[in-house]
Amino acid sequence: MRVGILSQWYPPEPASIPGTLAPELVSRGHQVRVLTGYPNYPGGRLYPGYRQRWRELYRENGVLVRRVPLYPSHDANGLRRAANYLSFAATSTVAGLSHLHGAQALYVYHPPATAFAGAALLRLVDRVPVVLHVQDIWPDSVTLSPMSPGGRSGRVVHQALSATMRRVYRAAHSIAVIAPSMKELLVERGADPEKVHVVLNWADERLFHPAPTTGAARRELGGYSRRVVVFAGNLGAFQGLETAVRAAAAAEHVAPIDLVIIGSGTAEASLRRLVADLGAGNIRFLGRRSPEQMAPLYAAADFQLVCLRDLDIFRGTVPSKLQAALACGAPVIVAVPGDAANIVNEAGCGLVAPPEDWKVLANRFIEAGTMRGGRWAEMAHAARETYTRRMSLRVGVGRLEALLTAAAGSSTVDRERLVGAR
Repeated sequence: MRVGILSQWYPPEPASIPGTLAPELVSRGHQVRVLTGYPNYPGGRLYPGYRQRWRELYRENGVLVRRVPLYPSHDANGLRRAANYLSFAATSTVAGLSHLHGAQALYVYHPPATAFAGAALLRLVDRVPVVLHVQDIWPDSVTLSPMSPGGRSGRVVHQALSATMRRVYRAAHSIAVIAPSMKELLVERGADPEKVHVVLNWADERLFHPAPTTGAARRELGGYSRRVVVFAGNLGAFQGLETAVRAAAAAEHVAPIDLVIIGSGTAEASLRRLVADLGAGNIRFLGRRSPEQMAPLYAAADFQLVCLRDLDIFRGTVPSKLQAALACGAPVIVAVPGDAANIVNEAGCGLVAPPEDWKVLANRFIEAGTMRGGRWAEMAHAARETYTRRMSLRVGVGRLEALLTAAAGSSTVDRERLVGAR
């Protein structure tokens, strides 16, 4: 099968889903072409060694990749972020007609939803069916962010994006979503329930896997005298890390528990100020680390923290940090709404607190700090077992491959009907 992959994000950016889907499909005997932008996420600056030009074409791991120019940005300015999304929509639409011509099925990674622009034209011109992989809910993730304008302008943006998403859902041959509640929400918003399929995300298994604990990694996290909870990822407006900071500060003198925050983002400065204001001595910031550096740090930590704000859009999402932790066999502490909390509760692979409730989360930190080794080992085993059975690369790609195969089959039938009509 000839498969096109359209994604604004692609390695070396931390885009593990499209970045591992493409070579895995090649290993299964498919021909794969990728159309993507120049790497600038998450810092909003072009990666070293890259220079934007109209046509950059290369083959990697059997995948033919073409990069097209875009406006690099990932800060909190709404206009610059819009320019980032819309510039890729424009250049990928033009380039897609040639680079993705002949594809039997097209996979589109969303966000941003603007990446669907090129797919819409290919669907119109070449009748290429599209499998849309929805990672977060638009317009909510846009209009609820600090970038969105308020008042009447914000309502206009929300209404316009809502109408656009309904058209996108209708245009897709099938839609993959990352959580059961996300399927329910899309159906409520006009998606055909027969089109929507739950496919849990996987981790980049080249980077996230069980690994031995090293003394160097443990020392970096703070040594062996206390339990260590690690949060690794974007420090943004939606993560709700203020709750974690307050909880860790409250638990400091009750249990031997430390919170180590790895990453960077727009909320980092305010979090550091909060730590200073609280006088918390058990919270440390390590800054950003490359994905290649994370497996030893995951192995050296006692728990991984997954937290989000208490927003309806997050009830239907499973944060990628959960898959990464479970792939490493790491027990988790989750302070999230909806499906992610349900998975952890059902599997018994961690501790659960309501989102944005620092008092309950403080109790979970205390429980983690005083937990016996036998119970911790049971959670670690359940974490790896849950990942292997429900979230692995093998399982997830198999489900997407089935959707792409069905889409390609429908395209063949449509073309035969068109020829017959002539």
